[in-house]
Amino acid sequence: MTSMTSASTPVASLTRPSRPRRSRLARKQLVGLLFIAPAVLLVIAFFVIPLLMTAWMSLHNWPLLGQAKFIGLENYYSLFQDGRFWNSMRFTVYYTLVVTIVIFAVAFPLALFVERPRRLAGFYRTVYFLPVVVGFGSASLLWAWLMNMDAGLFAPALQRLGVTEKPINILANFDATFWSIVVMVAWKTAGFTMIILMTGLQGIPTDVREAARIDGASAAQRFTRITLPLMRRTIALALILSVAGSMLAFDQFYIIAHGGPRNSTLTAVYWIFNSSFVSFRMGYGAALSMVLLGILLAISVVQLRLLRTHEGI
Repeated sequence: MTSMTSASTPVASLTRPSRPRRSRLARKQLVGLLFIAPAVLLVIAFFVIPLLMTAWMSLHNWPLLGQAKFIGLENYYSLFQDGRFWNSMRFTVYYTLVVTIVIFAVAFPLALFVERPRRLAGFYRTVYFLPVVVGFGSASLLWAWLMNMDAGLFAPALQRLGVTEKPINILANFDATFWSIVVMVAWKTAGFTMIILMTGLQGIPTDVREAARIDGASAAQRFTRITLPLMRRTIALALILSVAGSMLAFDQFYIIAHGGPRNSTLTAVYWIFNSSFVSFRMGYGAALSMVLLGILLAISVVQLRLLRTHEGI
């Protein structure tokens, strides 16, 4: 009997400490949940609930004033027959492609320039990033003034340079309006993309690039075979942010061009705004918003799948 008691004692001594460990783990998990709770509540309040309300609104004939009426998927049927919406989507996709290419063409050389430790590197980073802190509304108002035919600077400058015989209305021409807005957006946002790319460049181990240089790889070979492959995740992040932001473009086209000339710069979000707050078709605007959300999700999924395929995941 005595031997049985002595044999069971070590087993009990081994199992007892697990309770304190479990309780400590539970306390840590509780603390973790408390830390993320505010973020979860914010996401629910400002994303999940509005999303559900928008989806519910899209199933109604919802005037700004008056009683809403449930109509099922009728807004979606009307949407697919709305040529103006699809024209705005085509223009939005075209704008997204152009402005994304321009932003990367500006931001990548800047990131390579400021990433290296050099004199006044901090000053250059600050100067290139400064336009990012200017709001899109303020930047658009500034650009609209610069492009004004009577009080702006661009029209008299073109006349003095001999490009035009007299001041012209730049906003009356689609190409001039479009490329002026692309230049403004690139000036405004390239600094943000530059910072993301610079962070990715600084994450590449120095010895890898040094080893390639010692092995005789040229600067172009080091860039294409080492820098770009190791920057894939960073480039994907910058690309997704740039594409999503461009697909939601509104302020610059509303403030500078008012969708003109002749509605040729009407973006998808601009058309949603017109449908909801000009035509007072809130339900139809909600249906447009849901379709645009689906398109954005599809584009993001394709980008992520391409990234994973190239990484062999």
